[in-house]
Amino acid sequence: MQLYVIRRPSAWANLAELETAGAKSARVGNEEMPDQVRWIRSYVVNEADGRIGTFCIYEAKDGAAVREHARRVGMPGEEFYPVATTVIVRPDPVELAMA
Repeated sequence: MQLYVIRRPSAWANLAELETAGAKSARVGNEEMPDQVRWIRSYVVNEADGRIGTFCIYEAKDGAAVREHARRVGMPGEEFYPVATTVIVRPDPVELAMA
């Protein structure tokens, strides 16, 4: 499986819409496509237009699996990039706060 970053700009009007989409995304990945796509994490951002966007980290079999997962969920999934490498300068501050 390859690691991908998926950009979903201004995809949701608010956090409630995002939560609904996230629940469906997890269900589709876990139940319908477990050997093709795995959601790792998402970074939620406030877009300039006032909407909510995300940068999501997924493991996927290939780009077709990324697109198919997005199609089944009903969310954007065309702007994605294979990860070449990961550079960690510091641990995620959220993870540190939870430890």
